[in-house]
Amino acid sequence: MFTGIGGTKVAWASGVTEDVDAILLATGYRPDLGYLAPLGALDDSGHPRHREGVSLTHRGLAYVGLEWQRSLSSNSLRGVGRDAARIARCIASHLARA
Repeated sequence: MFTGIGGTKVAWASGVTEDVDAILLATGYRPDLGYLAPLGALDDSGHPRHREGVSLTHRGLAYVGLEWQRSLSSNSLRGVGRDAARIARCIASHLARA
């Protein structure tokens, strides 16, 4: 697991840093995002700081499948596809500007 994110670099526990274009995290049914707390990406209640799935703390970081990410169905199979499509467009736009 990474220990830090800055710009386009990810820092690994070994101390090595690496350039990345994107980070995809599959956390399962219930979000378990405590590892983002040291990065300041979570609020006091442990929820990601985001607007409609786009991180408010780290450029290029986005979430999919969060409860009430954009709608009641955001964390279900019925709604996650719409949110994923929007996030994919946001990430593509971010990468085009980078």
